[in-house]
Amino acid sequence: MRFSEAWLREWVDPPVNTPTLVEQLTMAGLEVDALVPVAPPFSGVVVGAVMSVTAHPDAAKLHLCQVDAGTGEQLQIVCGAPNVVAGMRVPVALIGARLPGDLRIKRAKLRGVESRGMICSAAELGLAETSDGILGLPADAQIGRDLRDWLALDDQAIEVDLTPDRGDCLSVAGIAREVGVLNQLPVSGPDLSPVAPVNNDRQPVELLAGAACPRYLCRIVRGVDATAPTPLWMRERLRRSGVRPLSAVVDVTNYVLLELGQPLHAFDLDRLAGSIQVRMAVAGEQLTLLNGDTPTLREDTLIIADTARPLAMAGIMGGADSAVSADTRDILLESAFFNPTAISGRARGYGLHTDSSHRFERGVDPNLQARALERATRLLLEICGGAPGPVVSALAAEQLPALRRLHLRRARIAAVLGLDLDGDQVSSILTRLGLTLTATAAGWEATVPSHRFDLQREVDLIAELGRVHGYDQIPITHASSAAVPRANPEMAFDLERARLALVARGYHEAITYSFVSPEFQALIDPAASALALANPLSADLGMMRTSLWPGLIQAARHNLARQQTRVRLFESGLRFRQQPDGLAQEPMLAGIVVGPVLPEQWGTDARPADFFDLKADLEAVVRQAGGGRALSLVRPTTDTVTAVGHPALHPGQSAGIECDGVRLGWIGSLHPALTARLELPPGVQLFELATAGLSDGARPAFMPLSRFPSVRRDLAIVVDARLSFAAVRASVEAAAGELLRELVLFDVYQGEHIEAGHRSMALGLILQDTSQTLTDDVVEQVRVRVVARLAADHGARLRA
Repeated sequence: MRFSEAWLREWVDPPVNTPTLVEQLTMAGLEVDALVPVAPPFSGVVVGAVMSVTAHPDAAKLHLCQVDAGTGEQLQIVCGAPNVVAGMRVPVALIGARLPGDLRIKRAKLRGVESRGMICSAAELGLAETSDGILGLPADAQIGRDLRDWLALDDQAIEVDLTPDRGDCLSVAGIAREVGVLNQLPVSGPDLSPVAPVNNDRQPVELLAGAACPRYLCRIVRGVDATAPTPLWMRERLRRSGVRPLSAVVDVTNYVLLELGQPLHAFDLDRLAGSIQVRMAVAGEQLTLLNGDTPTLREDTLIIADTARPLAMAGIMGGADSAVSADTRDILLESAFFNPTAISGRARGYGLHTDSSHRFERGVDPNLQARALERATRLLLEICGGAPGPVVSALAAEQLPALRRLHLRRARIAAVLGLDLDGDQVSSILTRLGLTLTATAAGWEATVPSHRFDLQREVDLIAELGRVHGYDQIPITHASSAAVPRANPEMAFDLERARLALVARGYHEAITYSFVSPEFQALIDPAASALALANPLSADLGMMRTSLWPGLIQAARHNLARQQTRVRLFESGLRFRQQPDGLAQEPMLAGIVVGPVLPEQWGTDARPADFFDLKADLEAVVRQAGGGRALSLVRPTTDTVTAVGHPALHPGQSAGIECDGVRLGWIGSLHPALTARLELPPGVQLFELATAGLSDGARPAFMPLSRFPSVRRDLAIVVDARLSFAAVRASVEAAAGELLRELVLFDVYQGEHIEAGHRSMALGLILQDTSQTLTDDVVEQVRVRVVARLAADHGARLRA
């Protein structure tokens, strides 16, 4: 919500400066996001009157203007604006004036004719982005008066970031109410008294959806001049509130929206057929909106229609076919209350978000419609003229929100706030907030005003007391109860340590959306049951992610497209999967590696990262973070790849991540088909695992260094090519026993002299005893046991 400070002070003018006012609003929960001047700095610009206009003797598009700028003499100014005419009031930059952009006005000659100043447009003064001509001022503008002073351009625009529950503050009136409460001042608004009708023209209204629209008001105004210019004061207030002036009728409705918080709409009466119908859309109906879109309406959409066709999407946007134009003479003004549940999410469902939907979704005062209609009528008559008819009201009284009555206990106030407020303070604060109080034995019964949708429970009233009294005025108290620290198990997996370990290994942390496109979801994780969003932010964010990979892949593509050839990213977050008992939210850790293992350097040749580089990173991180004592990688079997492999990964360069026999995730190279489709370089490596399933790591324990030398024996064995080194290591460790200090795999070979489907593994066994030097006999016994165990477990044989 953006508004002019000067406009606010017409409603309520507290004796505080702008910074204090901003602090008051922020401390009251209406956080001020920005405070900006309504106009850039300029000086030396005054109000002038164009006395005469003649043609330039040497330029067809230039004019010679005699201007009275209050200096005691008429100034000759050369002007090229097509709209300059004698008699109009204009901004005049005198000699020596400084305009936005550090433009200084000097005495000059244009096509041989002296010009003693400059007649300015709104764009040249920084009051508009573009201008078609000079800025015309009202006829009563005082000649010679400084323009900044006359237009109050030393004003500030205050932008407030409101929480969704404070829809009552989406207007100058709402902000003024808050400022009045905080400063204990009365609030004075504009004249909202009824406008007497001058004819009896009535528009029939059929209220066919009373639950969605309990109150609908409208009024016919005939004989308006739709081409009448919007007065400068209104254009300025709209501009300072971030709204672009369009035409007088539309500007009036926008002005009342900003002033009172009630969205209004104006129809061209001559384009309506029959009665107004407030109803739900029929599936398949179409409506061309003011923005040019023609959506096909859904059955859950509330619309305003006549007997022939839809006219507007209720509470969201009007239709182009019934819009007011320059030829409009008779209009129908609409002011309605739409139930927030009938509007919420509908605009987003059509890819829209408007000032109207923003307010109706949060709740508009159900008793505001008549006052807003009268205010708009009065402004319309002042600007465009016309003859108003009576207000037509269609009402479903039983569907209107009932006034809420809440019980407030004195004891509960002290328990929640830690603050003792006496009864007079409580009554004063709540009464200023518009509540009606009745004393009870335990406290008060409070009747909530219709504009406060957010006050639903007793605790909401207590929060209001704390907010208005001032959070900074609540005394600091320290807890008297003993705190019981609960430390995490020492060897449990620590995500924070894992993140730091990944950063230390050259990764950057990424935070991506939890939403993905259905197409990308189908590419990466087609088998998972994903949750589709009813009202997505966009079509590309229509599903909850079932894996962190889509976001990381998109982030990698984004970086690669910007000449980042080495990308290493990780993310920790939730994935969302549909389960029979509801939506499962699992904490995951995932990473992606693209490009060379090391940054570009002179000391070694560039080598692209592969499966084993990523495997080393994953094992190191899990080991350092304290989890994964029983972590293992399980390759998909070649005969059932589609059953146990991951469809996004290369079947021959991927493995499942397991802990204590439970599948936690996957690691491997992105499938070549996906690599080509996503236009990624070859060799993209990915991992993802569920951190909740990691077991506790092994507790570090001291082991004394042996005083006796170690012995190494090398073996070269031939095994099935599908056999993993983890299985070989388990057999060796079981056979060698406590004498085995380290097992090294230093060579793997497939090729000549090795039969098809097999490979050679070269193992280094490092043996050592803590009590004696190992003899050759003992070492040989260990070697024999290892060879026998490998043969028994895996059919291994020594390589000739």
